[in-house]
Amino acid sequence: MLDALLGETTLFVLLVALLVFRGLGVVGVRRFASWPVSAAHAMAVMLLMTASAHFMPDSVEAMPGFSDMVAMIPPFVPFPEVMVIVTGVLELAAAVGLVLGRTRWLAGMALILLFVVMTPANIHAALNDVSLNGDPATPLLIRIPEQVLYIAVAWWATRGASREWPGFLARAAA
Repeated sequence: MLDALLGETTLFVLLVALLVFRGLGVVGVRRFASWPVSAAHAMAVMLLMTASAHFMPDSVEAMPGFSDMVAMIPPFVPFPEVMVIVTGVLELAAAVGLVLGRTRWLAGMALILLFVVMTPANIHAALNDVSLNGDPATPLLIRIPEQVLYIAVAWWATRGASREWPGFLARAAA
């Protein structure tokens, strides 16, 4: 089980990025003066990595690719290839939204919803021995708490962020 946890690249990237950004805040980079802002940026780094897998050709062996992502999709979800592309685009949009202060709260809340919606794919992959780049999917005993951690970090990253709708969305709603 420890091997599986240590093999969680996404979690490692999130934690290292968080410590790097917060360290920059400690040495005087004002943008990273708080843990929540550092968490937002760290989550954005992680999302850039995870989103890239949604578009990665199978010939790349350094990480899971598009076909691996498609294999994770449960059979009840229609158009699995489209869903992989859509979720990859949403992860990229969330990464940008978390970095921008004006959209951080909205991006964090949308990301929480996305993490919840994508959980069945992780469950399906674990229960059906879907391999990701030749490696087994993360066991549920690790993956579910990890997913909860990602949700918690997305929520934490929104602390102190403006809850006002960005101007273009506020005008559209009016």
